[in-house]
Amino acid sequence: MTLRHSPLALAILGLLENGPLHPYGMQRLIKQWGKDQVVNVGQRTSLYRMIDRLEDGGLIAVGSTERDERYPERTTYHLTEEGRTVCRQWLSEMLTTPRNEFPEFPAALSFVMLLMPETAGELLAERRERLTQRIADFDAELTGEHEIPRWALLETEYLKAITEAEVRWIETIVDDLQSGSLTWTPGPV
Repeated sequence: MTLRHSPLALAILGLLENGPLHPYGMQRLIKQWGKDQVVNVGQRTSLYRMIDRLEDGGLIAVGSTERDERYPERTTYHLTEEGRTVCRQWLSEMLTTPRNEFPEFPAALSFVMLLMPETAGELLAERRERLTQRIADFDAELTGEHEIPRWALLETEYLKAITEAEVRWIETIVDDLQSGSLTWTPGPV
């Protein structure tokens, strides 16, 4: 079975580098460390499916099953040597190779002509405001009261830089829509 890398698969392998964990612990750490900004763990079923795939692929293995009367049975997993090797390979590939990731925003932009230009401008201005708040949240995380090493916040620095660039780009589009230098007739292409 050939497994493709994904942010969730990499996160699971990366977390298991530190020792055995059960799925709930993995999800909790991803959220606690703020990695849920870059790894989707909103649905626990996705986490369990990925764990099954990684186990089937021989990258992780069942360690033990714990019983505690306060919690349901919990199976812990550990990283195999093959999993450690694959984790490094995936990490190298993901760091070096840009990929089309198909985010929603560019997809929506590709159909913006269905809206009135004024409506598009209003919606983009609203997005700009939300992104500005997100930048403030990133700043708060980066300058927080806890001493967090910079290496642990690199993805936050990156997300902030990308968000700032998006805000600047949206500002030019909103300005062009307001000035009339960018316009179209709404409807199908």
